Amino acid sequence: MSAQAQMRAMLDQLMGTSRDGDSMRQRIKFTDERVCKSHLLDSCPHDILSGTRMDLGECVKVHDLALRADYEIASKNQEYFFELDATEHLQSFIADCDRRTELAKKRLAETQEEISAEVAAKAERVHELNEEIGKLLARAEQLGGEGNVDEAQQVLEKVENTRTMKREAEDVYRNSMPASSFQQQKLRVCEVCSAYLGLHDNDRRLADHFGGKLHLGFIEIREKLEKLRKAVTDKQELMRTRRREERDREEEREREWEREREKEREKEREREREREREKDRRRTRSRSGERYRDGGSSSHHSRRHHSSRAKRRGPPSPERGSSRRRWSKAMKAEESGRGRGG
Repeated sequence: MSAQAQMRAMLDQLMGTSRDGDSMRQRIKFTDERVCKSHLLDSCPHDILSGTRMDLGECVKVHDLALRADYEIASKNQEYFFELDATEHLQSFIADCDRRTELAKKRLAETQEEISAEVAAKAERVHELNEEIGKLLARAEQLGGEGNVDEAQQVLEKVENTRTMKREAEDVYRNSMPASSFQQQKLRVCEVCSAYLGLHDNDRRLADHFGGKLHLGFIEIREKLEKLRKAVTDKQELMRTRRREERDREEEREREWEREREKEREKEREREREREREKDRRRTRSRSGERYRDGGSSSHHSRRHHSSRAKRRGPPSPERGSSRRRWSKAMKAEESGRGRGG
């Protein structure tokens, strides 16, 4: 990549798709289905393994550093859950790699059936020491490149000790089996990247393998997969917590709403009771008024009746009263005479 192209890529990564006002470029958004979500999270195997013996070529989806910058800016304010898409992508890739590893190991095992378990264990020991030497050399080179000379020297001392152990293990292994069988045991499969390792590879070749871009690329992919899995788990738990909290808030709102409704119903019942009491009071006042009117009218009518009779009769005549008295006396005298005559 030229210096100019590198500069454009850096600007894209820093400023996103809007850095130069290119309207054509802005038509596709990072949320588009055509955009590689693994690329947005810097974990696409097509990027990581580019330039290795297992270069996968271009990804079928869009890769754009400017879109990644857009996503990184937007994701600070909103959750997009692209980790799930990236996790599924990497899981599929690693699962395919592990299948290739198991298939290669099976093919090797088919050529080693005649080797006894004891001899196989001795060969395994040589392989382990070989891998240890390669890893130590890669570590020493890394430390030396970082300027940690003393630590690098200590690692190189471990390399020499491991080499001595390897030579001894090789002698034991070689003396325990025929030459033809020895040749059949010269390969093994790397558990990380599925590459074949030679039992008698020299230290330089082993260091090149364990410190190489392919092996380190697979380590990076596996590490990114673990981080993505953890991110997915954490976000799923966060979403469950949020849903639970939202559900609790909704239930509390419903309870509060029900309490308010109950208060309104109670107020309405109280108003209804007050209306009934008011009706009762009006009925009571109405009956009292009717009794008062009925009683007053009857008394007035009686007084008027007696008054009219008295007016018709008039005052008693003195003559009529005197005649009655005389009549009464005559009757009494007659009765008295009859009594004596008898």
